Amino acid sequence: QVRLVESGGGLVQPGGSLRLSCAVSGFTVEHYTVGWVRQAPGKEREAVFCVSIGDGSEHFPDSVKGRFTISRDIAKNTVYLQMNNLKPEDPAVYYCAVYSRDVRICPKVVSDYDYWGRGTQVTVSP
Repeated sequence: QVRLVESGGGLVQPGGSLRLSCAVSGFTVEHYTVGWVRQAPGKEREAVFCVSIGDGSEHFPDSVKGRFTISRDIAKNTVYLQMNNLKPEDPAVYYCAVYSRDVRICPKVVSDYDYWGRGTQVTVSP
C-alpha cells in the first residue's frame, strides 16, 4: 500500500528556510518519482518541484527557481524539499505526490498525481 507522510512545515520569517520531508512506504524512492505540490487558500494546487527518476530532468515554476530543491535519502526512503529564502507568496499546504501510471516521470499536470500525502502547512510571516 502506497503511503506518503509529509512533515517539517511550520512558521518561518521571510528569508528563512525550511526542509520538508516526505516519508514513503509501499514503494522505494530510488525507483519512483515523487513530486511536491502546494495549495494556498483560495488557489489551485501548484506544482512546486519534481525531479524525474527516468532522465533526471527538473521541473519547477520560475517562482521557486534558485530557492527550492529536491533531494532523496534512499536508506530512509524519504524525499526532501529544501526551501530557502522563503517569501510571503510561499505560504501554503505542501504535499508530496506520486504519478503511479508512469513512476519514472513528472506528470504534465498536477491533477495527474494520484497518490498524495495529507500535507504540511508552511507559513511565512515576520
